Amino acid sequence: VPMVAPGNVQVHVINSTLAKVHWDPVPLKSVRGHLQGYKVYYWKVQSLSRRSRRHVEKKILTFRGNKTFGMLPGLEPFSSYKLNVRVVNGKGEGPASPDKVFKTPEGVPSSPSFLKITNPTLDSLTLEWGSPTHPNGVLTSYILKFQPINNTHELGPLVEISIPANESSLILKNLNYSTRYKFYFNAQTSVGSGSQITEEAVTIMDE
Repeated sequence: VPMVAPGNVQVHVINSTLAKVHWDPVPLKSVRGHLQGYKVYYWKVQSLSRRSRRHVEKKILTFRGNKTFGMLPGLEPFSSYKLNVRVVNGKGEGPASPDKVFKTPEGVPSSPSFLKITNPTLDSLTLEWGSPTHPNGVLTSYILKFQPINNTHELGPLVEISIPANESSLILKNLNYSTRYKFYFNAQTSVGSGSQITEEAVTIMDE
Protein backbone atom coordinates (compact mmCIF):
# COMPACT_ATOMS: atom_id res chain seq x y z
CA VAL A 1 0.00 0.00 0.00
CA PRO A 2 1.11 3.64 -0.40
CA MET A 3 3.61 4.91 2.20
CA VAL A 4 2.87 8.63 2.45
CA ALA A 5 -0.21 10.72 3.25
CA PRO A 6 -1.08 13.73 1.05
CA GLY A 7 0.30 16.96 2.52
CA ASN A 8 -0.88 20.55 2.84
CA VAL A 9 -4.60 19.68 3.01
CA GLN A 10 -6.69 22.87 2.80
CA VAL A 11 -10.45 23.38 3.00
CA HIS A 12 -12.26 26.32 1.41
CA VAL A 13 -15.87 26.61 2.61
CA ILE A 14 -17.95 27.94 -0.30
CA ASN A 15 -21.38 28.17 1.34
CA SER A 16 -23.46 26.49 4.06
CA THR A 17 -23.68 23.15 2.19
CA LEU A 18 -20.57 23.05 -0.04
CA ALA A 19 -16.80 23.02 0.56
CA LYS A 20 -13.75 22.54 -1.65
CA VAL A 21 -10.77 20.54 -0.43
CA HIS A 22 -7.32 20.52 -2.02
CA TRP A 23 -4.05 18.78 -1.22
CA ASP A 24 -0.50 18.34 -2.50
CA PRO A 25 0.08 15.18 -4.55
CA VAL A 26 2.26 12.50 -2.96
CA PRO A 27 5.64 11.67 -4.59
CA LEU A 28 4.94 8.98 -7.21
CA LYS A 29 7.58 6.58 -5.88
CA SER A 30 5.81 6.59 -2.47
CA VAL A 31 2.64 5.24 -4.13
CA ARG A 32 4.43 1.87 -4.58
CA GLY A 33 2.17 0.88 -7.43
CA HIS A 34 -0.37 2.33 -9.84
CA LEU A 35 -1.88 5.60 -8.56
CA GLN A 36 -5.65 5.13 -8.69
CA GLY A 37 -6.69 8.35 -6.98
CA TYR A 38 -7.35 10.02 -3.66
CA LYS A 39 -10.05 9.38 -1.07
CA VAL A 40 -11.48 12.10 1.15
CA TYR A 41 -13.03 10.90 4.41
CA TYR A 42 -15.27 13.47 6.05
CA TRP A 43 -17.75 13.43 8.92
CA LYS A 44 -19.87 15.81 10.95
CA VAL A 45 -18.53 16.34 14.47
CA GLN A 46 -21.47 18.35 15.78
CA SER A 47 -24.25 20.73 14.92
CA LEU A 48 -23.47 24.24 16.21
CA SER A 49 -27.14 24.94 16.96
CA ARG A 50 -27.74 21.76 18.98
CA ARG A 51 -25.79 19.88 21.58
CA SER A 52 -26.78 16.46 20.26
CA ARG A 53 -23.97 13.94 19.86
CA ARG A 54 -25.17 11.40 17.35
CA HIS A 55 -23.54 8.33 15.91
CA VAL A 56 -20.85 9.69 13.59
CA GLU A 57 -21.22 8.49 10.03
CA LYS A 58 -18.08 8.85 7.93
CA LYS A 59 -18.59 9.67 4.30
CA ILE A 60 -16.05 8.88 1.59
CA LEU A 61 -15.56 10.54 -1.78
CA THR A 62 -13.09 9.10 -4.30
CA PHE A 63 -11.33 11.35 -6.82
CA ARG A 64 -9.77 9.36 -9.64
CA GLY A 65 -6.28 9.79 -11.01
CA ASN A 66 -3.85 12.52 -10.02
CA LYS A 67 -6.47 15.13 -9.04
CA THR A 68 -5.42 17.47 -6.25
CA PHE A 69 -8.80 18.92 -5.31
CA GLY A 70 -12.44 17.92 -4.95
CA MET A 71 -15.85 19.27 -3.93
CA LEU A 72 -17.78 18.12 -0.85
CA PRO A 73 -21.50 18.70 -1.55
CA GLY A 74 -24.51 18.09 0.69
CA LEU A 75 -23.01 19.39 3.94
CA GLU A 76 -25.30 20.48 6.76
CA PRO A 77 -25.33 24.21 7.55
CA PHE A 78 -23.96 25.56 10.84
CA SER A 79 -22.00 22.40 11.65
CA SER A 80 -18.45 21.41 12.53
CA TYR A 81 -16.76 18.81 10.29
CA LYS A 82 -13.49 16.91 10.13
CA LEU A 83 -11.79 15.40 7.09
CA ASN A 84 -8.64 13.66 5.98
CA VAL A 85 -7.21 12.54 2.63
CA ARG A 86 -5.55 9.25 1.61
CA VAL A 87 -3.90 8.09 -1.59
CA VAL A 88 -5.07 4.83 -3.21
CA ASN A 89 -3.24 2.26 -5.34
CA GLY A 90 -4.33 -1.18 -6.59
CA LYS A 91 -3.51 -2.72 -3.24
CA GLY A 92 -5.37 -0.30 -0.98
CA GLU A 93 -5.15 3.01 0.84
CA GLY A 94 -2.15 4.81 2.27
CA PRO A 95 -2.07 6.56 5.66
CA ALA A 96 -4.52 9.37 6.40
CA SER A 97 -3.43 12.99 6.44
CA PRO A 98 -3.92 14.76 9.81
CA ASP A 99 -7.59 15.55 10.47
CA LYS A 100 -8.61 19.00 9.31
CA VAL A 101 -11.49 20.77 11.09
CA PHE A 102 -13.82 23.15 9.24
CA LYS A 103 -17.16 24.79 9.98
CA THR A 104 -20.06 25.53 7.66
CA PRO A 105 -21.87 28.88 8.06
CA GLU A 106 -25.53 29.36 8.95
CA GLY A 107 -28.24 28.64 6.40
CA VAL A 108 -31.99 29.34 6.35
CA PRO A 109 -34.07 27.13 8.67
CA SER A 110 -36.51 24.42 7.65
CA SER A 111 -40.19 25.24 8.14
CA PRO A 112 -41.57 25.28 11.71
CA SER A 113 -42.42 21.69 12.68
CA PHE A 114 -46.11 22.46 13.18
CA LEU A 115 -48.65 25.30 13.48
CA LYS A 116 -51.83 24.69 15.50
CA ILE A 117 -54.69 27.18 15.80
CA THR A 118 -57.02 26.68 18.78
CA ASN A 119 -59.45 28.42 21.14
CA PRO A 120 -61.44 30.50 18.66
CA THR A 121 -63.48 33.31 20.22
CA LEU A 122 -65.40 36.19 18.62
CA ASP A 123 -62.27 38.24 18.06
CA SER A 124 -59.24 36.06 18.87
CA LEU A 125 -57.39 32.89 17.94
CA THR A 126 -54.56 31.10 19.78
CA LEU A 127 -51.55 29.98 17.74
CA GLU A 128 -49.06 27.35 18.89
CA TRP A 129 -46.04 26.16 16.94
CA GLY A 130 -42.96 23.97 17.06
CA SER A 131 -39.45 25.11 16.22
CA PRO A 132 -37.88 23.95 12.93
CA THR A 133 -36.46 20.42 12.89
CA HIS A 134 -33.35 21.83 11.18
CA PRO A 135 -32.68 25.37 12.46
CA ASN A 136 -29.46 25.49 10.37
CA GLY A 137 -28.28 28.37 12.52
CA VAL A 138 -29.43 30.57 15.39
CA LEU A 139 -33.11 31.47 15.05
CA THR A 140 -33.59 35.24 15.21
CA SER A 141 -37.40 35.42 14.94
CA TYR A 142 -40.61 33.96 13.55
CA ILE A 143 -42.61 35.83 10.93
CA LEU A 144 -46.41 35.50 10.98
CA LYS A 145 -48.49 36.87 8.13
CA PHE A 146 -52.26 36.57 8.00
CA GLN A 147 -55.21 37.90 6.03
CA PRO A 148 -58.99 37.45 6.03
CA ILE A 149 -60.71 35.42 3.30
CA ASN A 150 -64.22 36.52 2.37
CA ASN A 151 -67.09 34.34 1.12
CA THR A 152 -66.03 34.70 -2.50
CA HIS A 153 -62.52 33.51 -1.56
CA GLU A 154 -60.96 36.93 -2.06
CA LEU A 155 -58.02 37.69 0.22
CA GLY A 156 -58.11 40.82 2.37
CA PRO A 157 -55.16 42.99 3.51
CA LEU A 158 -52.08 41.13 4.72
CA VAL A 159 -50.84 41.80 8.26
CA GLU A 160 -47.26 40.88 9.23
CA ILE A 161 -45.95 40.32 12.77
CA SER A 162 -42.42 39.53 13.93
CA ILE A 163 -42.30 37.19 16.96
CA PRO A 164 -39.23 36.61 19.19
CA ALA A 165 -37.47 33.30 18.50
CA ASN A 166 -37.97 32.00 22.06
CA GLU A 167 -41.80 32.18 21.87
CA SER A 168 -43.94 29.14 21.03
CA SER A 169 -47.48 30.55 21.24
CA LEU A 170 -49.41 33.75 20.60
CA ILE A 171 -52.97 34.99 21.16
CA LEU A 172 -54.09 37.06 18.17
CA LYS A 173 -56.66 39.62 19.24
CA ASN A 174 -58.89 42.24 17.57
CA LEU A 175 -59.93 39.92 14.76
CA ASN A 176 -63.33 40.09 13.03
CA TYR A 177 -65.99 37.68 14.22
CA SER A 178 -67.19 34.81 12.03
CA THR A 179 -64.27 35.37 9.66
CA ARG A 180 -61.91 32.87 8.03
CA TYR A 181 -58.24 33.79 8.19
CA LYS A 182 -55.29 32.39 6.28
CA PHE A 183 -51.94 32.20 8.11
CA TYR A 184 -48.39 31.99 6.72
CA PHE A 185 -45.66 31.17 9.21
CA ASN A 186 -41.88 30.77 8.96
CA ALA A 187 -38.67 31.03 10.97
CA GLN A 188 -35.63 33.20 10.29
CA THR A 189 -31.89 33.10 10.90
CA SER A 190 -29.47 35.94 10.16
CA VAL A 191 -29.16 34.48 6.64
CA GLY A 192 -32.86 34.79 5.80
CA SER A 193 -36.33 33.25 5.96
CA GLY A 194 -37.00 29.52 5.82
CA SER A 195 -39.90 27.85 4.05
CA GLN A 196 -43.33 28.65 5.41
CA ILE A 197 -46.29 26.57 6.53
CA THR A 198 -49.85 27.76 5.98
CA GLU A 199 -53.00 27.15 7.97
CA GLU A 200 -56.57 28.46 8.00
CA ALA A 201 -58.91 29.07 10.92
CA VAL A 202 -62.26 30.78 11.62
CA THR A 203 -63.32 33.02 14.49
CA ILE A 204 -66.68 32.10 15.95
CA MET A 205 -69.96 33.67 14.97
CA ASP A 206 -71.46 34.33 18.40
CA GLU A 207 -70.71 33.34 21.97
